[in-house]
Amino acid sequence: MLNLDPATLITRIITLIIAFTVHEFAHAWTATRFGDNTPRLNGRLTLNPLVHLDPLGSLMLLLAGFGWARPVPVNPYLLGRRSSSALMWVSLAGPLSNLLLAALAAIPLRLGWIPYLWGSTNSWLPSPGQFLVGFIWINLILCLFNLIPIAPLDGDKILEYFAPPSIARILETIRPMGPLLLMIVVFVLPSIGIDVLGFILYPALQNLLLLLLGGSL
Repeated sequence: MLNLDPATLITRIITLIIAFTVHEFAHAWTATRFGDNTPRLNGRLTLNPLVHLDPLGSLMLLLAGFGWARPVPVNPYLLGRRSSSALMWVSLAGPLSNLLLAALAAIPLRLGWIPYLWGSTNSWLPSPGQFLVGFIWINLILCLFNLIPIAPLDGDKILEYFAPPSIARILETIRPMGPLLLMIVVFVLPSIGIDVLGFILYPALQNLLLLLLGGSL
């Protein structure tokens, strides 16, 4: 199924449930802390994965190793009343939560409590080491992927906060085309041999993984 061995498929299913749920909860919790009750009113201030998972985004994680969940609704006006940086922090909270999950999962591997294992096995179930490495890898992918400054990804609002007004106006202009641009970058360009995301993200992923595991891979 999906050209994946059962151990890898099980790892991805468990990981997407945890990673997406925590990612979206982090958005909702941070917005609430800044005085915006929109996530709470929409039932998103919860760790129930059923309210966060997006069917297509979940399928993409199983197929490609990255994907997306249902965006948490927030009110930029209410956030802006509390702090000019509130929307940026709400956006950053999601990727940071995935980085934290990856760091926590790396602890037993880094300390040698569980031997790491990279790649597939002949077993139906992932070994503890295989699961943790897969869990770390996918969470790092979600962290970096969501930092790409293309709407509707979190990086768009993060860059907008730090960018000078001239760049912010450009971002506002191209924001409605963000989903189309993202589809081109993720799917169209790689099909003609131009893998922009792979060129940018893969080295960062490898370096972060080695950093978390102490260069043991």
